[in-house]
Amino acid sequence: MKFSIDSVYNWYRNLIRNPKYRWWVILGTLVYFISPIDIVPDVFPIVGEIDDILLMTLLVTEVSGLVLEGWKARKGVTTNPANPPEDATTDTAKTVDVDAVSVK
Repeated sequence: MKFSIDSVYNWYRNLIRNPKYRWWVILGTLVYFISPIDIVPDVFPIVGEIDDILLMTLLVTEVSGLVLEGWKARKGVTTNPANPPEDATTDTAKTVDVDAVSVK
């Protein structure tokens, strides 16, 4: 099994986006941040804080993304081009049809 930062990031991101486990992941991340038991202990001056900073950055990024998605869904804003919002409807009276001509 290949271990990489990208695979850990994707695992964490998929886990936090699952509504069934979301609050457990958020709580576990906060407990890990507060806990003195780390992968790299905080006793080491700079290296000890790197894992905490990376994990909190990832948590804040994902939670803020979820909050923004929920806010947009509540407001009725869609980003799907197949289903545009009511304000973005095209006016067929302003549409001009043009015949294409090939140039060689």
